[in-house]
Amino acid sequence: MRTRGQIYWNWADPELHCRNHDERLPSGILLNIQVRLSKTNQTQLFVGIYGQTGMMIFEDSFLDRPGQTMSQALVWGLDFARERVSQSVPNLASPPKERRQRSF
Repeated sequence: MRTRGQIYWNWADPELHCRNHDERLPSGILLNIQVRLSKTNQTQLFVGIYGQTGMMIFEDSFLDRPGQTMSQALVWGLDFARERVSQSVPNLASPPKERRQRSF
């Protein structure tokens, strides 16, 4: 179960159809990418990064991805999330070599 943050709840709109892509990294981190078309035909994107237990690590939303189709925005969002994980928390991007508790 994911613990969603305020960015997600501000972005969420049950009236709009969206495409959803989840990807679990070897470390257990979950990338959740959602893309949709707004009522004014703008491609909108949500990027969420969650820990193994569903705790939110990072969320961002983009109300317009000019010049991108939904498919292009989804690929861009996935690349953005992967890069964010590798830059911000490099020790979470790959599986730990040994089990130990860490706090961030």
